[in-house]
Amino acid sequence: MPDTAPLLQLENVSREFPSTEGGEPLPVLRGLSLEVARGESVAVVGPSGCGKSTLLNLIGTLDQPTGGSITFDRRDLGGLDDTELAELRNREMGFIFQSHHLLPQCTVMENVLVPTLAHGSATTTDEERARRLLERVGLGERLTHRPGQLSGGERQRAAVVRALINEPQLLLADEPTGALDEATADKLGQLLVELNTEENLTLITVTHSPDLAARMARTVKLADGRLA
Repeated sequence: MPDTAPLLQLENVSREFPSTEGGEPLPVLRGLSLEVARGESVAVVGPSGCGKSTLLNLIGTLDQPTGGSITFDRRDLGGLDDTELAELRNREMGFIFQSHHLLPQCTVMENVLVPTLAHGSATTTDEERARRLLERVGLGERLTHRPGQLSGGERQRAAVVRALINEPQLLLADEPTGALDEATADKLGQLLVELNTEENLTLITVTHSPDLAARMARTVKLADGRLA
């Protein structure tokens, strides 16, 4: 039977940062609770500085909450040590950022395979998956090109494949279309929606783009550290 439990569950999560002037801590997230189902696509929207990227960092285990709990695939993230969190990040989560962060000296294929190196060297299966996904996103003829030889849209599509190479359950995208022109952003948004279904992914994207948010199955609004 399929697992009907939420893939992701946040309960009363808060995040505070120390004041630069030694005063009271600065609250960024305040008692936030959220559930995300397996296979769901969710857009997180809100004004700049409202805590969207902080929320994504907490979900992606790049940061830890000041209070509350985060459960991923029935595991309490607060109970995992740094090694276990790193393993979970590498194998079960994929990340896409506004900047592609591709290694300029490496080919497209080499860049895509970088996440596989955390558990040794890339296998034949990894390489076959990389080729299939690069073909899927229209980069089948760019395997040996370096990032400087690609357009902005092509570089971001390569970054998407890199995020998917380890077959993650969860794909986290922080302003993935923010550096792209309107037509290229539209194509990338459609690609993310299609891959959400094709790769059996759960997708959470932080965005200022109404068009990208509208493509997601659900939109949640963050304001003043709380879900509106």
